[in-house]
Amino acid sequence: MEFMEVVKSRYSCKKYSTRQVDDEKLNAVLEAGRLAPTAKNLQEQKIYVLRSPEALAKIDAATPCRYNAPVVLAVAFDKTQVFTYPGGKRDSGVEDAAIVATHMILAAADAGLDSCWINFFDPDQVAKALGLPENEEVLMLMDLGYAAEGAGPLPNHSSRKPLKETVFYL
Repeated sequence: MEFMEVVKSRYSCKKYSTRQVDDEKLNAVLEAGRLAPTAKNLQEQKIYVLRSPEALAKIDAATPCRYNAPVVLAVAFDKTQVFTYPGGKRDSGVEDAAIVATHMILAAADAGLDSCWINFFDPDQVAKALGLPENEEVLMLMDLGYAAEGAGPLPNHSSRKPLKETVFYL
């Protein structure tokens, strides 16, 4: 699919079918995340693929936003492997994980998969439920699968501010 078509057509799916995601498509999504840029190329992201009934039950206990997706990706980062910016007030962990997640969301759309960025959960609760090391922080969960019949974007999906309201030339 042409890139701008991927960007325009992708939406946050909130209703999934029971159709399973094949390994080839899943690996294409994961590879897009692996290739995403990170500060100083530290690649501190950790992607956890959750698709067993036990793992998905842990997600269901943490958020109402799985929407029956057959796969959930937990995107985390190693807090000890981040780049600290000059001034010491920020580091690259959140932004790098967000770039990785965005690459995977767009790759999913390109592969014909639907996805949803989930941020309605307690990151500490999810990390504990999944048994993640203390040095890792969960940024987001990503539903992944195929839209159920009748699913579609929310009514406001195509509503975007004009560039003149969001872009400024100095």
